[in-house]
This record gives sequence, structure tokens and C-alpha cells, in this order.
Amino acid sequence: MHRVANFYAGPSTLPLDVLEEIQKDLLDFNNTGMSIIEISHRSKAFSKMITETEQDFREILNIPDDYAVLFMQGGASIQFPLIPMNLKKDGGKFTYINTGAWSKKAIKEAQIQGETEVLASSEDKNFSYIPDLKNLQIPENAAYLHITSNNTIAGTQYHAFPETGAVPLVADMSSDFLSRPIDVSRFGIIYAGAQKNVGPSGLGIVIIRKDLAEQVEETVPTFFRYKTHVDKNSLFNTPNSFAIYAVGLVVKRLKKLGGLEAMAKINEEKAKILYDVIDNSSLYQGVADKNSRSLMNVTFTLSNSDLEAKLLEESIANDLIGIKGHRSVGGFRASIYNAQSIENVKKLAVFLQNFENKNK
Repeated sequence: MHRVANFYAGPSTLPLDVLEEIQKDLLDFNNTGMSIIEISHRSKAFSKMITETEQDFREILNIPDDYAVLFMQGGASIQFPLIPMNLKKDGGKFTYINTGAWSKKAIKEAQIQGETEVLASSEDKNFSYIPDLKNLQIPENAAYLHITSNNTIAGTQYHAFPETGAVPLVADMSSDFLSRPIDVSRFGIIYAGAQKNVGPSGLGIVIIRKDLAEQVEETVPTFFRYKTHVDKNSLFNTPNSFAIYAVGLVVKRLKKLGGLEAMAKINEEKAKILYDVIDNSSLYQGVADKNSRSLMNVTFTLSNSDLEAKLLEESIANDLIGIKGHRSVGGFRASIYNAQSIENVKKLAVFLQNFENKNK
């Protein structure tokens, strides 16, 4: 079997042992005589699987009882309009911190639903940093404050979350979900597309404080209400059965590894390997400010742009796949999510060092 080192930003690499478990269950899931992609979502076997998956999420994130865990279709993007639709209130405005392309997409959808205000932004420096929010002034009538915890394109990440008082904090955690411990009780809603860090594409994971789900207006269509999915335990309609199953395997693997504290240490180690190469180089230059650097997406450019095509070509030849930067910013990006091995990160680091030595 030929496996490459996959550094794509998403869909991204999954643990090999999880893929092997999926391969085993693909024809016969838990001795049912049916594939996991054939089994009814109303069956006892599926009910047991989705219940265990939710319980594992609650355990690994220490989710309080007054929060619901939802498995919804459409990834993270469908949450952009659902959040203002569900959390709107009379006279309230939707407030956002703008730290990149995905924040801008969320803001655009909120503007369709009502008055929206951007309280801070890093667009002045091409989203290369996380704004200082220590003295952030949140309007009293804010329905919520929305942030994007990790920004895949520029390679920035919140290392401390803003204090919002009584205003619910909403976080798109698509690209650093389950990569480190967080205090769920500080958030009103946490949501994430699964395809970057925890599973296949097409699944959105939503952790919502139950009282926020209850406040939805009757004018919101039934399917678009969080309350609908809370009341039906994510089974209002046929769910993305395969993705929920695969995510469940990933979470069980994280538990065996030692939980999010152990995962965070591994992620810090991986990121340091690549950032050390960049910081000690005359060829590579980091995109993100050092205080805002992401542990998930390492972004850099070359001081000699004429070498970009050569670097990309040679990386592919060395089975280092997916390091081309996002089309909107160029340069290079190595996504080193949970499933990316330290061995592959070291392989990339050695390749980058050798490439620089050969092209001085």
C-alpha cells in the first residue's frame, strides 16, 4: 500500500488505524451483516453507535449537561445563516470578529438576517494576526459574538478567547476542533465541519447551550431550528450515518491517546518542528505573526518567488502532498491536524532544509 504525507487543508488526512477499522466495517458493521453505509439510522446498532459517539464527545470535552451535541448535515457553512436565524432577538445585533475568509463568509450570511457589526478585524494586515480583544466593547444588545478560532488560509489561531459576559460566544472551530482542551461552558455555541480534524466531509458538529436552542422564533423553518435537532437527538431526518460513525472512531482513538491534553502536546511539538525551520531560514518567511501562529496550519512564503514552482514539484515527487498555499494568498501551507504524524512533519522539515541548502 502506497501512502503519501497528506498536508491538504481539508478534506485532510485521517489516522491509518481508523481507516483500517472503517475498511473492516465497510462490509459488516458489528456483525449486523450490513455495511455501515447500508444500516438503518433507526436500528438498534446505529442507535448504540451514535449514543456512544455523543457520550465520548461529552467525556473528552467535559461538556456540561445543559449543552446538546448535534450531528448535522452541511458541514460548517450551513451554520453561517443558521446561527443568526436561531439567535436573533428584538433590537439585537449580530457581532463578529473578522479574522479571514471564513469569518467574512459568516458575516455575509448574518447581514442577510439583520443588523451586523464587526467589532474588530485583522484585514488591515491581510489577516496575518489575531486582534487584541482584551478591551473589547460588546454592545449590550448583541445577540452573540462570533469568532473563528483557527484561520486555515493565513495560518492564525486564537490562543486566548475573549470574555463576553452575558453575551453568548459563538465559535467556528472547524480547523482546530479537538486539537486542544477548551472550556465549553464559556461558549454559547461551538460548531465545526468534520473534514479538517475529525472525520469525513459533509458533517457539522454543533455543541449548543440548550436555552439558546429554545429561543428560536416560530418563523424559522422547522429543519433550520436547532431546537428541532435537539428534540430529535440529531435524527429529525436521515443523518450522515457514515461520517458520524467515522468521527466516533476518531474520538475513541483520542481517548485512548490520553485525551485533548495529550493531543495538544503532540500538536505543539509538530508545529515547533516546522516553525523552527522557518525561523532559522533565509529562504522561508512565515505569513502569520508569531503571537498568532496556528498549530494546525503552518503558512510561509519564499524570499525567492522564482523557486516556488520548483519547491512544489519536488515536494510532490517526495510524496509530500498538498503544501500549496490557498489560491487567494499564494505561498505555501502545511496543514498538520491531529492525524498528521510527527514522522511526516519531520520528513517535510528535512525536505525544506535540504531544498534551501540546494538552492542558496
